[in-house]
Amino acid sequence: MGSGIAEVAARAGHSVTVREMNSELLARGQGLVEKSLSTALRRGKLSAEARDAAWAKLTFTTELAGLAQCDLVIEAATENPTVKKELFAALDATCSPATILASNTSSIPIVELAAATKRPALVLGLHFFNPAPVMQLVEVIRTIVVADATIDAVTHFAEGLGKTAILAKDRAGFIVNVLLVPYLLDAVRLVEQGVASKEDIDLGMRLGCGHPMGPLQLLDFVGIDTTYYIAEIMFQEYKEAKFAPPPLLKHMTIAGLHGRKTGQGFYNYP
Repeated sequence: MGSGIAEVAARAGHSVTVREMNSELLARGQGLVEKSLSTALRRGKLSAEARDAAWAKLTFTTELAGLAQCDLVIEAATENPTVKKELFAALDATCSPATILASNTSSIPIVELAAATKRPALVLGLHFFNPAPVMQLVEVIRTIVVADATIDAVTHFAEGLGKTAILAKDRAGFIVNVLLVPYLLDAVRLVEQGVASKEDIDLGMRLGCGHPMGPLQLLDFVGIDTTYYIAEIMFQEYKEAKFAPPPLLKHMTIAGLHGRKTGQGFYNYP
């Protein structure tokens, strides 16, 4: 997600600093941006000049201090509340007092992250969808303490990227995942219960409901582990059975069957 968001911002003409935890992860993210830009060029979605201009807008670093002068920081760390809170506290201490801090979290209430800073009026959610260069939607998440000017500035930024922004109150899962996650979990339950094969479940939703991919294919694309963590967060927030991750999802997460990114999930990816 981080590499996709960086690419989108650079293609829109913004100067972008990409920060990763170590040089190995940084090189991987760099490679993902290069591959995505090359794919867009090959498919005629981007000219060679536009590709080169976007690449020139990107700077890569492993140092948090590299973000000190950014106007907006968009966090895309793993879906772990502790990790994100620690990162927001560090960003608060590093960045300019005027810097807006946004989270790309899929499920964590933003107020928890804002509370880790001394600038809650400048903290909000900015949830992109995967893959960020392709998907048109972003959710802008309003906490009970964020300033209207922050919401307006980030909405304007998102629209400047060519995205459509929708505004949501700060509650776990926001809009899309409150609707999507129970659907995905129910698909896993159908597999667990032997109601149908994974292929027929996916085919049923593709041909019967016009979805571009079935729920199990989508789980592999999003990440089995990511969906498990999102479901856990939402279940803890609402205590509703529809958000409880099925045992199969937990077991696949533990076993490292995380979908496309590990080569195996509900399907195999050689």
